[in-house]
Amino acid sequence: MSKVKIGLIKEGKIPVDKRVPLTPKKCVEAMQEFPELEVVVQPSEVRCFKDAEYEELDVTVQTDLNDCDVLMGVKEVPINELIPDKTYFFFSHTIKKQPHNAKLLRAVLDKNITLIDYELLTDAKGQRVVAFGRYAGIVGAYNGILTYGKKHKLFDLKPAYLCHDMDDMQEEYFKVKLPPIKIAVTGGGRVAGGAMEVLNKMEIRKVSVFDFLYKQFNEPVYAQLHSGDYNTRPDVEVWDSPDFYAHPELYQSTFRKFTRVTDLLMACAYWDPRAPKLFTEEDTCEPDFKINTIADITCDVDGSIPTTKRATTIPDPAYDYNCRTGELEPPYSSEDNITVMAVDNLPCELPRNASRDFGRNIIDYVFPQFFNNDEGGMLARATIAKEGELTKRYEYLQEYADSVAGVKGEV
Repeated sequence: MSKVKIGLIKEGKIPVDKRVPLTPKKCVEAMQEFPELEVVVQPSEVRCFKDAEYEELDVTVQTDLNDCDVLMGVKEVPINELIPDKTYFFFSHTIKKQPHNAKLLRAVLDKNITLIDYELLTDAKGQRVVAFGRYAGIVGAYNGILTYGKKHKLFDLKPAYLCHDMDDMQEEYFKVKLPPIKIAVTGGGRVAGGAMEVLNKMEIRKVSVFDFLYKQFNEPVYAQLHSGDYNTRPDVEVWDSPDFYAHPELYQSTFRKFTRVTDLLMACAYWDPRAPKLFTEEDTCEPDFKINTIADITCDVDGSIPTTKRATTIPDPAYDYNCRTGELEPPYSSEDNITVMAVDNLPCELPRNASRDFGRNIIDYVFPQFFNNDEGGMLARATIAKEGELTKRYEYLQEYADSVAGVKGEV
């Protein structure tokens, strides 16, 4: 590309999302680093950065984005707001054939839109380059501690979404006074990393998996659990990570040993539907099942955590699971229930911080591709649709898109 004009679109999805791909300062930085780049912003009443914050830094705020080459948002764009023949970047949530977004993909094809999905932007090693995972972990761990404190009437923390930013949220950490409980954190990616950042700043000590299982402590501790710590393949003696990720259906869960010693579970691990669940609903009724609070940060409904029966909302983040009836009840109904926090849009609770990190990654990894002929193919790999057709990598979505043929123009 030579000159590129980028428009930051107003988020139109309900419930509303306050995040933005580029903060005001990141817009300025991007245009300084790439002189061929121009960034304009569509006015928004809900964005975490006000229009005036952009205008103060001489970033143009304009309603009509028809003159832009590239349009960037965060969540799915409402069909009636899609401008034909443009290139869009957003999280489309279509690559797993999510039923609620089939119409969106159909509209993208019908409107001759080039769709590049943030989730698919990867480096040469296949690692994602832009993501909100760290903030999902940060807010999820905070919510997990908040939920545990509330359940056991130990302390009351200000909800993250009522904090101005992360500095404000961290002021709450001093209220956290935990008994000698054990906290299990599953996963090894950005989400788990964000969760452990919070636990470390709360001065909760990390211990080895062996010590977590077999030793007693007079202070709260946590352990990070990787897939090999709670899965096994019966016919193979030595753990083999590549084999697990290739054939998770051949494995069995051994997580039951952790349910006997864990008080608070923070689920941060990616889960493949072919993989075993961590435990069963029947397990939760066993006398030695100790977990009483679960922060399901990955929030896979009916996924790795069988007590996650539905997602929760930011204002109402938790519910109780009654293992005796299998029913959901209001949060904190009974000491005997398992209290589950399952907010599915956690980074929205710290939108200013999450947007800053996201913009940093856009500038460092994505914008250079605009001016180096997409060296390495990062943009090509993430392009789901182009010129009215699915690209070769995503042809498997054709039937999914065709399932709603004839709904052109529907919202």
